[in-house]
Amino acid sequence: MGGQNIADVVKRTEVLLLAVASAGLAHAADAPTPKSASPDCFQSLYNYLNTSAADCPLTYAGLTIYGTVDVGYGFETNGAPFNRSFGPADAYLISKATSGSRWLLSPNALSSSVLGLKMSEPLGGGWLLVGDVEFGFDPYSLELSDSPRSLAENNGRPLLLQSSNGDSSRAGQIDNSQGFLGLSNPSYGTATFGRVNTLSLDVVSTYDPMAVSNAFSPLGWSGSFAGFGDTEVSRANTAFKYRLDVQNFRMGGLAQVGGYDQGNGSNGEYQGQIGADFGALSLDGVVSWARDAVSLGNYTALPKGYSQDNLKATLSDNAGAMLAAKYAIGQVKIFAGYEYYRLSDPSNTYPSGFTSIGGFSILPGAVTYNAYAINKAMNVVWTGLKYAVTAQIDVTGAFYYEAQNDYSAKACTGTGVHISSSACAGSLDALSFLIDYRPLRRVDLYAGVMLSNVYGGLASGYVAAQNIDPTVGLRIKF
Repeated sequence: MGGQNIADVVKRTEVLLLAVASAGLAHAADAPTPKSASPDCFQSLYNYLNTSAADCPLTYAGLTIYGTVDVGYGFETNGAPFNRSFGPADAYLISKATSGSRWLLSPNALSSSVLGLKMSEPLGGGWLLVGDVEFGFDPYSLELSDSPRSLAENNGRPLLLQSSNGDSSRAGQIDNSQGFLGLSNPSYGTATFGRVNTLSLDVVSTYDPMAVSNAFSPLGWSGSFAGFGDTEVSRANTAFKYRLDVQNFRMGGLAQVGGYDQGNGSNGEYQGQIGADFGALSLDGVVSWARDAVSLGNYTALPKGYSQDNLKATLSDNAGAMLAAKYAIGQVKIFAGYEYYRLSDPSNTYPSGFTSIGGFSILPGAVTYNAYAINKAMNVVWTGLKYAVTAQIDVTGAFYYEAQNDYSAKACTGTGVHISSSACAGSLDALSFLIDYRPLRRVDLYAGVMLSNVYGGLASGYVAAQNIDPTVGLRIKF
C-alpha cells in the first residue's frame, strides 16, 4: 500500500521535474546572462566553500541545484535509538519513547539535510516562471525522510524497545519538502500550486531564534507548532499559495484543494497572513483553519488482526493564530512569538477508515474522532536572542513554553508521567543554547544543547519527563 502511494508521488514529481526542465531549456535563449561566478570559484574546494550561493550558484539554463548536509554526534540523558526513517532521526525533544542515557549519531541537528532543484525563468513583462522540488533525507543512510514509516517500524513494540519515531508531513515522497510551479511578478506577487510550506511554517522558520533547529528548538523538531496542533498540516500537498509585497507590507493566502487521496494531512486547510517591516522591526501574523487534520500513532501491542502497517489516527478540526516579531540592534537580534490554537472534534468520522500519507491503512475502529468533545486549547510562547560575536561566530539562546488546558471529561489524578490522562492540563518548556562558527561561508561548525521538560497531561504515558541533548556537528550548504 505504501509503495503504491510513493510510486504515485514519484510519477507526479517526475512530471513536475520535466516541466521545470523543459521550461528552463525553452527559455534559455531569452534568459539574461546569469551573474558570473567568482573567477576562482571552482579552482579548489576551499574556494568554493568560501563563497556564497549568490556568488557561486550551481546554475544552468535557469535551473539551480542546491542542498544542505548536516551531520553530528551527541549525547542524550533520556534518548531513544537512532532511526533513519524518522525526519529528525533522533528524539532531541523529550518524547514518549525516550528513556535512558545514550551516545548517538545526531544528523540534521542544526537544520534538515535537503537536496533541491529550483527554477526562475523570465517570461517577459516582468513575469517569471518559478518552481522548486526539494526533499529531506538522512545524511548517514541517504534515505528519504519518512516519519510515518518510523511509526510503523515501531508498531507493536513496548516504549522501552522503541527507536525514535513520530508523525510528520514528510512520508518518503521525492518532494517531501516542496514540489510546486508558479508565476511571479514584482507588482502582482507570486502564485504557486503544488506541495508547499504553509504560511505558518514560513513564519516559524523566520522568527524562531534557533532557525527551526531539530536539536535545539521544539519549533524545529515538531511540525505540530506550524501545523496548529498537527504536524501533518505544516505542509499542504495540493494547495494554491499567494504572496504579495507592497512597499514595506506583505500579505499572503493559502488554500488546499483535495484531501487524503491527494496526499494531504487534512481534508482542507486555509491560511491568511499579513506582515510588515518598520526599519529594524519585523512583524507577521497568521490565522489558520484545517478540517479533519490527521495525527498518526502506533501501538505498544498490536490488536488482534492488525499488521505492522496498520497505524491509528486521531482526527480534529484545528483553528489558530500566530504572532511573531524580531528586532535588530547592532549585533543583536531579538525574537519573540505567540501562538494560540484550538482542536475540536473533526467534521467527518471515517467509520470505514482511510489511507493516510505514506500509504498506511487506518482500519475501521482505529480512528479516534471524539478526543476533543471538550476542546483542547494550547498557548505557545517563545523568545530568544542572537548575538554576532564576530562576522564568523554567533551565539544564540532561546526559551520555549507551551501550556494546554484541562479537556478531560474525568477528574485528573496523579502527577507527571503518572497523571491519569493526556487530556489533563499540562505544559512543556525548553531552554537552549548554541554556538555557531563559520570558518568558511558555506560551512558551519556548531555546538549546542537543549533542556526540555514535560509536566502534567503533556507527560502522560512518557517513560521520562526530561531530556538534555548536548550535540556537536558540521553543516555544509551548496
